[in-house]
Amino acid sequence: MFTLMYGLWEYLFRKDVYQMLILGLDKAGKTNVLEHLKTMYTTLVGLDPGKILPTVGLNVGRLDAKGQSIVLWDLGGQPALQSIWDKYYAESHAVIYVVDAANPARFAESKAAFDRMRSSSQLAEAPLLVMANKQDLEGAVGVPEISEFFGIGKTVPPDAPPMKVVPVCAHTGQGLKESIEWLVHAVRISPRLQRLRVSSA
Repeated sequence: MFTLMYGLWEYLFRKDVYQMLILGLDKAGKTNVLEHLKTMYTTLVGLDPGKILPTVGLNVGRLDAKGQSIVLWDLGGQPALQSIWDKYYAESHAVIYVVDAANPARFAESKAAFDRMRSSSQLAEAPLLVMANKQDLEGAVGVPEISEFFGIGKTVPPDAPPMKVVPVCAHTGQGLKESIEWLVHAVRISPRLQRLRVSSA
């Protein structure tokens, strides 16, 4: 009887922890995004942007946003490290894909990595947020152009996961709060959330 009641209590009151991936090419600003989010949502002060080195492997951050516990996995974006991205797909609730909007010369390379990620069946139903980063820099490309280049916002099936492109600046924090709160909401209403609950039970 105790086991039955405990199981019911756990089902009703346990708090989900959303696992979110931060992906993108090297030097896109992924670690800057993570560190600024830590500064915004925790008592920790994130690393100074000038002291952040290229990620070799991964960085992990934990925070609460909109009353939700989140673990952010910032994975290295160098070509050799992109091969490990799919090891994290199956248990991830959502993806943040960071694009260096001030470096159009690497858009094709970034889109190739983006398309490989999106084609994975392990990310079915996962909400996707594309951050057009470095909007503070001269020549940064805006959301309409990024959306067009990456094929977001075109006609999609009704059951496609929610996707959004947002202008951000990880250096100043512009757009980060709104972005993460949109993504939390998208996960909450995603059928993927229930599927991951069942698989982890």
